[in-house]
Amino acid sequence: MPFGYVSPAQAMRDKAEYARQGIARGRSCVTLEYDGGILLMAPNPSSALHKISEIYDRIAFAAVGRYPEYENLRKAGITYADITGYQFDRHDVTARSLANYYAQNLGTIFTENLKPFEVEIVVAEVGDRPDGDQIYRISFDGSVTDEPGFVAFGGQADQVSAALKERYSADMSLTDAFGAALAALSTSGNGERNEIAANQLEVAILDRTRDHRAFRRIRAARLEELIRDSRPDSKTDQNTSPETPPSDASSGSAPVGDDGPSPPA
Repeated sequence: MPFGYVSPAQAMRDKAEYARQGIARGRSCVTLEYDGGILLMAPNPSSALHKISEIYDRIAFAAVGRYPEYENLRKAGITYADITGYQFDRHDVTARSLANYYAQNLGTIFTENLKPFEVEIVVAEVGDRPDGDQIYRISFDGSVTDEPGFVAFGGQADQVSAALKERYSADMSLTDAFGAALAALSTSGNGERNEIAANQLEVAILDRTRDHRAFRRIRAARLEELIRDSRPDSKTDQNTSPETPPSDASSGSAPVGDDGPSPPA
């Protein structure tokens, strides 16, 4: 055996371990369905480098890992979608076709390049009805997984996914889905919660009720409102009314002075 020989199987294992370690160093991202569409959320303090973006009319893209690598994938996906929609029909551009396109590219990079991409991406499409929603997860090696309902990926994905599974239910409202996603992302390794401020979140939705472009970012006042409404303590405060102290006039008795009642004349 020549010196320095590495078997193909060992080379694939080393590449996979290298990519997993790079992805695990980042923060997790979550995507989940709610009654009005699909919610995408990621911790991201930067206002310029987006982890969540629009790909086509009703299709969104979310990614974790190395920004330059998944940004190149995002741009390539937009080009693929535009060309396909122009040459054929806009309805031919689907999350499934984009997921297959990304899988082929990532699989080729993983196999042929010395260094694999340290990325994990999700392609989501909102349908006219909830049963038409699609969420696909594409890993660094090109493997594709159809994720019904919700998915957590990147960082401590297993831990975040377990926390999200406890809170997720079908036909959730946007506020409930936002609260479930925020609670799952806020859970630390020892079970405690780390509060995430509005300026550290990147949030977007695919709105089922919008006719053409369903993608919409949630920012500023609306984001603050969702954070406030999704917290359990705010719901408790709304359901609890303050007690009104009794007044002297309602007791039906006349006030008594410091010296007691006046004696009869």
